[in-house]
Amino acid sequence: MPRLSQQLHPHREPAAPRAAATVLLLRDAPGGAGLEVLMTRRSAQASFAPGAYVFPGGAIDAQDAEPATHAQVDHRPAQAGERVTQAVAAIRESFEELGVLLARHADGRFADARDIAALDRAAPFVAQCAARGLRLAADAVFLLAHWTADRDLPKRFDVPFLVARMPQGQEPVADETEQFEPVWVRPRDALDRHAAGQFFMIFPTIRTLERLAEFASADAVLAAVAHEQPLWTSCPRAGLLAGREARYMEHEAPYGELALVCPHGQIVHPLDWQPERPVPLLRNVQRLTAANPGAMTGPGTNSYLVGDPSTGYIAIDPGPADEVHLERLWHAAGGDIRAIVCTHSHADHAPGATPLAARVAAAGRPRPPVLGLPSAPTARAAARFTPDRALADGELLTLSGQRLEGVVVHTLEVAHTPGHAANHLCLLLREDGLLFSGDHILNGSTTVIDPPDGNMDDYLASLDRLDALCERHRVDFILPAHGYAIAGARGAIARLKAHRLAREAKVLAAMQALPEGSTEDWVRHAYGDVPERLWPVAQRSLLAHVDRLRTLEAGHA
Repeated sequence: MPRLSQQLHPHREPAAPRAAATVLLLRDAPGGAGLEVLMTRRSAQASFAPGAYVFPGGAIDAQDAEPATHAQVDHRPAQAGERVTQAVAAIRESFEELGVLLARHADGRFADARDIAALDRAAPFVAQCAARGLRLAADAVFLLAHWTADRDLPKRFDVPFLVARMPQGQEPVADETEQFEPVWVRPRDALDRHAAGQFFMIFPTIRTLERLAEFASADAVLAAVAHEQPLWTSCPRAGLLAGREARYMEHEAPYGELALVCPHGQIVHPLDWQPERPVPLLRNVQRLTAANPGAMTGPGTNSYLVGDPSTGYIAIDPGPADEVHLERLWHAAGGDIRAIVCTHSHADHAPGATPLAARVAAAGRPRPPVLGLPSAPTARAAARFTPDRALADGELLTLSGQRLEGVVVHTLEVAHTPGHAANHLCLLLREDGLLFSGDHILNGSTTVIDPPDGNMDDYLASLDRLDALCERHRVDFILPAHGYAIAGARGAIARLKAHRLAREAKVLAAMQALPEGSTEDWVRHAYGDVPERLWPVAQRSLLAHVDRLRTLEAGHA
């Protein structure tokens, strides 16, 4: 984890979330028009999400967890304890708010209109059901997802989103106190109405409906959740995009950066890509993105400055020889750049190194050495590179300085990680558990492995090495050369390796299906999920997989 002394924003304890439960009541629309879900509008005076369209639900009460309550519940073996309590709360809330009763008679019949009319929504719920011989049908309720409210909110809930089929013969009737206007709506229609400003919903509701829109029927949803595990779990984070709040789930590109910069949920970090100004990520890490966006560079090449005014700075990947970008990088460091490191020699990473060093020297400071690994003979002409000094695998680059609070040190460990390029290296900021991954690990895409300088076997072995380094130094965050910071470093590496091996399996299947086929034929089969415009680039990585597969085959012969 980054040192507290290097975090940009002071610690702030988020509000403790309160346990709650909500239930999505599903039905198949009349006439085969698709899946519908029951929603209702919250009171405009509600303390949480006033006026929003939601699914019925609310806070879990102490009585929902009592043994006497659980004795009145039918449930599956996997629903023991907390799961039963959550289902009870959802069933109780759906009755109190909408008059929908997920309960059965002893003969298996669901409660009907007469049962519902006989119950008082304001009186003790379970006792009334028991008096009429009704048992709560928790066995008909399944876990869809689990949400914990954003850390920035003053009132937070920890909420399982449950699903159940709407009992036949029942009709929702709002309590007209907490909930109003119950409506059956197809998920896509609700999303379209929200986008048009006609159907206000909060973030978890929107994202849940986006996932629900993928299903054609209630049966399909219930089949997907039958394994008793949530389809997703999320505690969103928020940043600023075009000056407005924007929220993201864990799998979305900006999430990791928000976790790094604002771990306690402050909504202050700008997410707009722009080349004009450096973006502080920690007190000792700044990112300046070059103005070279494109299909291969994403929003542009990220240059990083590690250090502070007391220690001076190390510049990582100064990028292309863009005078404006280099001027901004020099200015962000106050001119005090002690070393320049290139993760590899590709044209969007290394050409700016020598002119940046010259700019520092021209301003009267010692010329910083350009460090890295020289390009291999396999490198293309545009990627030829000779550093002032070659770095050694495992070498430590150290900055130190004196502050009022004492000596501060920033240490970068060099790791040779061939694969994307033969001379590729990554840098580990030891004190803060940060991995600068160059092009080896990207956010939002996979890097191209272009033989002969690129090598898939080396690439996968380097992933394993980085995983071991991350484990040893408890690295949580990855700072790539393209895209936002990535959280959960070891998980990201594991997913990336799994993706590469799954792609390799597709390449092998294409080769076996079309043994006389060309690489163009194999790309069509193995990269069918990739836009066709990217197939020429994908063909380079396919060749790297083919080389690896043939090497493996030769080794087993």
